[in-house]
Amino acid sequence: MTNWLILTATLPTTPSGLRVRIWRALKATHCATLREGVYILPAQAGTAPDFKALDVAIRAAGAQSHLLALTARDGAQEAVFRALFDRSERHGGFMQSLKEARKAFKSAADVEVRKGMRALELELQGILAADFFPGKAGELAKAGLQALRLEVERQRSPGEPAAASGRIALLSAGDYQGQTWATRARPWVDRLATAWLVQRFVDKRPTFLWLADTRKCPKRALGFDFDKATFTHVGERVTFEVVAASFALDKDAGIQRLGELVHAIDIGGVPVDEAPGLELLIRGLQAQHPDDNALLAAAIPVFDALYLALRTSE
Repeated sequence: MTNWLILTATLPTTPSGLRVRIWRALKATHCATLREGVYILPAQAGTAPDFKALDVAIRAAGAQSHLLALTARDGAQEAVFRALFDRSERHGGFMQSLKEARKAFKSAADVEVRKGMRALELELQGILAADFFPGKAGELAKAGLQALRLEVERQRSPGEPAAASGRIALLSAGDYQGQTWATRARPWVDRLATAWLVQRFVDKRPTFLWLADTRKCPKRALGFDFDKATFTHVGERVTFEVVAASFALDKDAGIQRLGELVHAIDIGGVPVDEAPGLELLIRGLQAQHPDDNALLAAAIPVFDALYLALRTSE
């Protein structure tokens, strides 16, 4: 049985400011209404502390409030309570948004596609925040958004690798000095971040080769971030995360958090607050530097600063 929180509130009709403030705060917790003035929320909800705080705030304002903690009397009542938090209709609406976006993106400018993807990510983020009993509808919505993101990235960046399977072997950086590292030309976030990681933590004397055609990758080169490359996507990990794990760098808090950020931008998943800012910055660097070596040189200090900021902002 679920543990439930019940809040009862009797608010004065005047002044209206208190009613509006409490109503907005209740809405932000994603609680449900059992009847006028009676609200319910699962105790495990992330917004439960805010819900509990409302009891204190209401009484502090001189109004009446009671906070109850309980379980349903039986399975039937439990089902009634849970039904109040059924988000399948919202997930269905989101799937329709994906369908419309996919059609609109075919003729949209790149900037409009980026805005549209960000709007979809925020929409789903809001639904998931209120989905206290996640099920198949939520999984389908997340999978649908990821599929659309991959479609968009493949259109923008031809050659985006498919995820390989298997375990990631542990390697020694000492065996990878003075190497040629090859990847697709016009590098995006994952390739730039991986090149930064290689240069800062793996190979002290790397040479980077930007390939217009990955099929012509020299045999002596270590390919990364394309199909059948030495280092590429494995399972749910993007290339940056794979290289970090390969050289046991993923225990570093800064690299771990940077990996989450690169992952969010490259293939989606758990939203990261810094993602839109980094994405915009890399777009600007791409526009500023048509030469890929110059692009990497400009991106290196960006990732240096970001790494230090993420490492120290616990």
